[in-house]
Amino acid sequence: MRLSLVTLLIALATTAVKAQDGELLEYQQEIGGGIGMTGYFADAGNKLFSGPLGTLIWRRNLNPRMVVKTNLALGRFSGDTKGLFVPTDPLSETPEGGTPSPDIHFGRTLVDLGAQFEFNFLGYGMGAAYKGLYRWTPYLLGGAGITMAFGGGADATAGLNIPLGIGFRYKLRPRLNIGLEWSVNFTTSDRLDDCGGPTHLSDPYGIKSGMFKNKDCYTKTVLMLTYDISPKYRKCNN
Repeated sequence: MRLSLVTLLIALATTAVKAQDGELLEYQQEIGGGIGMTGYFADAGNKLFSGPLGTLIWRRNLNPRMVVKTNLALGRFSGDTKGLFVPTDPLSETPEGGTPSPDIHFGRTLVDLGAQFEFNFLGYGMGAAYKGLYRWTPYLLGGAGITMAFGGGADATAGLNIPLGIGFRYKLRPRLNIGLEWSVNFTTSDRLDDCGGPTHLSDPYGIKSGMFKNKDCYTKTVLMLTYDISPKYRKCNN
């Protein structure tokens, strides 16, 4: 009887220690970075992969399902009008729709600063199995930011952007995360692809524009690596 009682007490103590250790694996923030590619979807055609991209990332984990993220990305994107009809006089009333312009090529540096809200489909984390945490999860994101473009022989320009995207995260280690994310960024600018030539890609077809209508759009495909910081609980050793 005494042996059974001692065995039960040891088992309960072991379970309590494991639970405390599990709590140590929950962290409030992440820092890291990523590399990837930009994509271009605007007046000079569509390119899923247009140029290289690098980004810095900070995450604030509100709970295992909800995350706030900020990013600062620097990349390159380019495009050309080869095979496309771009008129030099878009308001021409000729049957041809205007005089075709020569092929236009642009290459610009892109800066993206923004914040997004991420929703995990599964509770993300390690340890504390009773909380239903998983080492992996797909997620959705949405947010807002500012985009700047410069270089390529044209003046710098800037506008707001609205990113929408999807991603996948996996915990390599208790504090090390890897992820893949794809987002499409709708902007309020039609001059991100400006090339500084006589024929601009800003409203080349003479179509009336709105807030986001007939504006430039780009994508980001990013492979990310982040490290957990700011633990929620630290075990007392006294």
